[in-house]
Amino acid sequence: MSSPRVAVLGAGKVGTVLARLAVAAGRPTAIAGSGDPSALGLIVDVLAPGAVPMTAADAAGQADIVLVAVPLARLDSVPASALRGKIVIDVMNYWPPVDGVLPLWESATPSSSEIVRDVLGVDVVKSFNHMGYHELDAWTRPSGDPDRRALAVAGDDPAAVEVVAELVDAMGFDPVLLAPLSAGRVLQPGSSDIFGANLTRAELLSTLDNLGVAPAAACP
Repeated sequence: MSSPRVAVLGAGKVGTVLARLAVAAGRPTAIAGSGDPSALGLIVDVLAPGAVPMTAADAAGQADIVLVAVPLARLDSVPASALRGKIVIDVMNYWPPVDGVLPLWESATPSSSEIVRDVLGVDVVKSFNHMGYHELDAWTRPSGDPDRRALAVAGDDPAAVEVVAELVDAMGFDPVLLAPLSAGRVLQPGSSDIFGANLTRAELLSTLDNLGVAPAAACP
């Protein structure tokens, strides 16, 4: 069976790291920026060698898994129609210094990923958002390494969450499953000590327990 095809929408610091990790995990990977794909050639060759620059619509259309890594202020640039039938991973955070103040996210009651889901009109899984791009790059480790870090995976669809957990594992991190999608609120900036902390699986589980949040299922 061939590996699931990955598309990364967003060719900034986070997007290029995720594309590089996906390629290293053996996933056929496309990456899209905001402009002409040909302009991404040098960036991709240096920062994500092996990824294929495409338009966002083409990258999403040919993928099985789509990681959305654009500034939330530009969420409306994402080709939502191309996401239908895909497993969509929201790796974004509401960050006013970068995004500006966005009324839809400012003091919102739903989690940020629930808003992303509603704006895009597709189910999403939240992951890869609570570690910085430097840390994502630095802390990838093989399965079983005692120094391996953990990434939470929150979503409403158990099958989609499992697929994302497999990708997280392949990209060098221990997945910890959460449900429903709204449980991902604890992964957001300012919501808990999880955001910005590079935790092992045991440390993440302990922190979630202290917050009263139970993992959805046992993870490999």
